[in-house]
Amino acid sequence: MGEGGKHKLLAEFDNVPLVRRSAIVALGSGASSVAVVVGHRHDEISAALSGIPVETIYNPHYRNGMATSLIAGFSASKVMSADGVLIMLADMPGLTADHLAMLIQAFENSGGKAIVRATFHGKRGNPTILPQSLRVSVMELKGDIGARQIIQNSGVSIIEVEIGAAASLDVDTVEDLIIAGGKLTR
Repeated sequence: MGEGGKHKLLAEFDNVPLVRRSAIVALGSGASSVAVVVGHRHDEISAALSGIPVETIYNPHYRNGMATSLIAGFSASKVMSADGVLIMLADMPGLTADHLAMLIQAFENSGGKAIVRATFHGKRGNPTILPQSLRVSVMELKGDIGARQIIQNSGVSIIEVEIGAAASLDVDTVEDLIIAGGKLTR
């Protein structure tokens, strides 16, 4: 991302690496467990997560696109037995535990049958919760695509939950990171 190959997930927000901050947010949401898929610079990312109760899953195929990370995550033992999977991108510093709890509550209210996705002014964003019924479809994904096509073509009802700007704020550039209040450190 930045000079010298600095990694956005290791950027600091209030002296906490973004990936750790995101994992802590997920842990505070009421989710039954948290798994973090790591790829590029996995040793450093895993070290940033040390001491907190998350399952770290290494994706050796991360260079082959986002689909491989989804497959790695859905292959985790705890995920295989879950009613649903909340897919959260770790580069979204505006997300809070309350945002995730709202999504989880909507999923539970659906009886664990609906797709739940965050929105900002009605525009789809992230995170998204997929019910276990879509696991096979996720496992068949290929390339640098996420779950959008599965969501559109599944026939499963979709519940949209307005969470504000956090649903669309991610940090893909150094400028994004600085505007969001982060500091690229390593």
